[in-house]
Amino acid sequence: MAVRLLRAPRRASGGSPPIAIGSTVGPLRGNAARCRTGARGRAALCLALLALVLPAQGQTLPDQRQRLAAARRDAALATARASDLARDAAAERDAADKARAEEAALAARVTVAEANLAAARARQAIAAQLLADQQGRLAAQQAPVARLLAALTALARRPALVTIAQPGSVDDLVHVRAVLGGALPVVRARTDAVRQAIAATRSLQADAAQAAAALRQSRIRLEADRTALARLEADHRRRSQALGRNAMSESDRALALGERARDLIDSLDAGAIASATATELAALPGPLPRPLAAGSVAPPPLHGVYRLPVRGRLVTGLDELSDSGVRARGLTFAVAPNAAVRAPAGGIVRYARAFRGYRGIVIIDHGDGWTSLVTGLAAPQVRVGQRVAAGAPLGRAATGEEPQVTVELRRRGRPMDIAALLG
Repeated sequence: MAVRLLRAPRRASGGSPPIAIGSTVGPLRGNAARCRTGARGRAALCLALLALVLPAQGQTLPDQRQRLAAARRDAALATARASDLARDAAAERDAADKARAEEAALAARVTVAEANLAAARARQAIAAQLLADQQGRLAAQQAPVARLLAALTALARRPALVTIAQPGSVDDLVHVRAVLGGALPVVRARTDAVRQAIAATRSLQADAAQAAAALRQSRIRLEADRTALARLEADHRRRSQALGRNAMSESDRALALGERARDLIDSLDAGAIASATATELAALPGPLPRPLAAGSVAPPPLHGVYRLPVRGRLVTGLDELSDSGVRARGLTFAVAPNAAVRAPAGGIVRYARAFRGYRGIVIIDHGDGWTSLVTGLAAPQVRVGQRVAAGAPLGRAATGEEPQVTVELRRRGRPMDIAALLG
């Protein structure tokens, strides 16, 4: 009994078309012996060639051109930002150098202020010593006057009668008064000069003290300005280093985006070459069907449409030899992250879960020994025993970098050529 595969609409809502489109040519080695007519073989060959050479939905020519324009725009923006950051870093370095020069000038001014303060303190000490010497001279010059004043005080305390009664006392008193009257102007003249010198010295001492206080305040302000400039220089240095690092990062990003733009240009060129190759190959006549081997029995004819479960770029074809020497038993497609994966044909789900390194696996039994194996799902959305129709969602592809989905069609355990069955 032949397997009746359910025919799905060619443009079902949200579904995959019966054919996936790729941007590179891979060696898909189909088995033309299973084609029943030459027309069907030519159709299968054309479909396989188109699946190999035309761009995928996520990587169509307009999409690639849009990605190229975006990469160029991002590269230009990154280059401009790197230039701006480099210019800002240079400005910060100039500001730091200026702050450092101003700090050096302030340090010199602090040194001068310290020297002036030391000189003011020395002048203050000299004025204090001079004042002490002048006060000593004044005391020495005022000593006779002090003695005279003591004598006059003693005479003033004596009663007048006693002075008159004492012989010679009146004469002595007159003599003392005469001497005192002559000595006082001389003593007063000498002490006036000393008093003036003392007043001048005290004025010098006060000026020196005031200058020293002003110099101390100036030195404190200069030290504060010097500290602020040192802090400002350090801030400018830090900003300059941060801007320099950001400029280098943006420059590296611009280089990476430029490389990406060049890769996209190469991809566009490869896509154009692949399209031309597909056109030339499609114009060639299809292969003639080969006769069945002696003693072999042809599989039951398939009716309906077998569709590919995903849209993507074909990376591995049937019976293709891998680097490790293993031949592929199905088709492997590079797809967009989180791409929808749909049932290639109707049937019953026999297995639906993760298996070793193949991520999520779904096995669909189509009946009469026909099964489909779909691997590379992030998480199957069907359960065992569930009946699915062609195009029904099975899950979504992984979200990692360049996820891949593999589909294998088997007849009683033997890999079958999918290209010959695509409708």
